[in-house]
Amino acid sequence: MKLARADAEDFLYREARLLDGRDYAGWLELFTDDAIYWLPMDENADPNLQSSILYDDAERLQMRVHQLMHKPHFAQLPPSRTVHAVSNVEVAPAERKDEALVRCAITVTELREGDFLQLGLGEQRVFAGHCEYQLRQRNGGLAIAIKKLVLISRYLPIENLSFLL
Repeated sequence: MKLARADAEDFLYREARLLDGRDYAGWLELFTDDAIYWLPMDENADPNLQSSILYDDAERLQMRVHQLMHKPHFAQLPPSRTVHAVSNVEVAPAERKDEALVRCAITVTELREGDFLQLGLGEQRVFAGHCEYQLRQRNGGLAIAIKKLVLISRYLPIENLSFLL
């Protein structure tokens, strides 16, 4: 699929806006029925054979979103406020004719309000990394078949990663 960089950027900016607005149902609609959402430890690893920070198929991703939207999620009281910044977008052909490979840099800044009595609250955190998307044509638009986010801090302890990157 031939995808213009501007169209890829518009799609990624929309994803960032949905996440920052906590519109998780809208965000989930961006994914294909066979989607993968992956935060690897080793970017070249086989996720079926080696540990990942996160490796969700479409069903697990739906469960994660359902928990954030409908369950009293202890780790998100109060909820995180985030800013997703996307840059350095590049588009390349993918193996499938109906897909494009999109690479970008991403920085997610997260804050959960609180005070000094609540460990970790009130502290702004920044997560940076490189993202690879396999975007697929769907119903005249685009959908995420794979989102792979390689954090630069992936070998450090990550406390309370209870929001969506």
